[in-house]
Amino acid sequence: MPATFTSFYFLCFYACILLIYYLIPAKMQWVFLLFASVCYYLLTGNGILILYPVAASAIAYGAIRVMAGTEDGKKRKRALAVSVFLLIGALVILKYINFGVHTVNGIASLCGASGEVWKGFSLLVPLGISFYTFSVLGYIVDVYHQIAVPQTNFFKLSLYGMYFPSILSGPILRYREDGEQFFRPHSFDYRQVTFGLQRMVWGFFKILVISERMNLAVNTVYDNYTQYPGVYIWIATVCFAFQLYTNFSGSMDIVLGMSQTFGISLPENFETPFFARSISEYWRRWHITLGVWMKEYVFYPLLRTNAFQELGKKLRGKFGKKKGKQITTFLAMFLLWFTVGVWHGGDWKFVIGSGLLHWFYIVSGEALEPFFKKIMERLSIDPKSKWVDMFRILRTFFLVNIGFVFFRASSAPDAFRILQAGVSVWNPGALFDGSLFTLGLDVIEAVIAVVSIIILLAVSLLQQTGPVREKIEKKKLPLRFLIWYALLFYTILLGYYGPGYSAAEFIYQGF
Repeated sequence: MPATFTSFYFLCFYACILLIYYLIPAKMQWVFLLFASVCYYLLTGNGILILYPVAASAIAYGAIRVMAGTEDGKKRKRALAVSVFLLIGALVILKYINFGVHTVNGIASLCGASGEVWKGFSLLVPLGISFYTFSVLGYIVDVYHQIAVPQTNFFKLSLYGMYFPSILSGPILRYREDGEQFFRPHSFDYRQVTFGLQRMVWGFFKILVISERMNLAVNTVYDNYTQYPGVYIWIATVCFAFQLYTNFSGSMDIVLGMSQTFGISLPENFETPFFARSISEYWRRWHITLGVWMKEYVFYPLLRTNAFQELGKKLRGKFGKKKGKQITTFLAMFLLWFTVGVWHGGDWKFVIGSGLLHWFYIVSGEALEPFFKKIMERLSIDPKSKWVDMFRILRTFFLVNIGFVFFRASSAPDAFRILQAGVSVWNPGALFDGSLFTLGLDVIEAVIAVVSIIILLAVSLLQQTGPVREKIEKKKLPLRFLIWYALLFYTILLGYYGPGYSAAEFIYQGF
């Protein structure tokens, strides 16, 4: 069975799980979800890889049992250190060892060495390793700080770490907020089930109608960027922005909708990020649970370390209180964004495009803020005007797209070559001569894509004033049915679907 949520076989699997879930005794529902999660893992790839999430659950279970059974600070700290070392160690070995290999070989090549000085490893990476590792790791840390209740039932802890809707693509869970609901009995609630199914349809619309179409144009240009320089690259990059967003957020809609049909509420992971007015705001709207996790378990702990405390004192003494604190924060942010980049993948293209580039945006934006404020005052520009907001949204979207070039390129050097090709040729005529319809989408397909994106943006605007499903619920029954059936048949008729067809691999699946 393909791992992707849009495969026909997965939908059959989910339908069977949902039916049985409400037929069995409510107190056994969490046991059945664990069974379903194990089956999902065994059916979607190399079954032996299930040993990794099971091992992660066992490590967490051992650490939590030790911390729950003692008040001895040294024993608790030792349990924390060992569990963190094992979980992070497994993640690094399985996912990032070749990143170090490629980096060493690259440095050696720059120094004149011929050939590879260090050979890489070929290891099978378990499904969703970053997501379940971060969820379990955060829980261990919370138990250590005594802000989460210790779960001493190994099988319940395993369900939390291996819950099949979220193990593939998140969101990253926090036990103190999301954990206990997995084990509570849930009676059938018509409204919750229908709301969940409605959200799933919206997710399928995003992935099958928009993301799959964008994929065609993106592949055509990025795989042949020397033949499609200039405006073609920028069009393809915007297409990739919508491909990635609809793929990832559409998957989240399916995950959260599916969970809602089980009576489980998972945290939101997106909040109309393309309407953000700054890079900082963008990251508060994009992959929200990753940002929260990184702040709680990387950024703030870094600032509290003795090394950063001492550095902060020295810098405040040398540059003053405000500047010294700012430099210390920027340094911690550098390490934070490096970690964010590495989380996205063991390659420098991710470190740059999803990490350090955004650090540069935020730091330069904060450093230059007084300068821009003075310019706006001299030009008598109202910083709260709608036109300024629109400019900020477009500026943020453009900057984010530069990072997406790295994300989509095959390597960091390739990304720089693509950017060069994008600015070295001036060919705006391509927007009007019909050549855009040779990028994988003919006129009809392009019209479908544009109309679908307009629908997406219109719904996103409506979301600014409250949940859209609740607004639709208040409409009269015929109109409600018309809206949801129109969306369903629009997706069925215009999406890429059907038995034997699996949508393009979920972009974040390897994380």
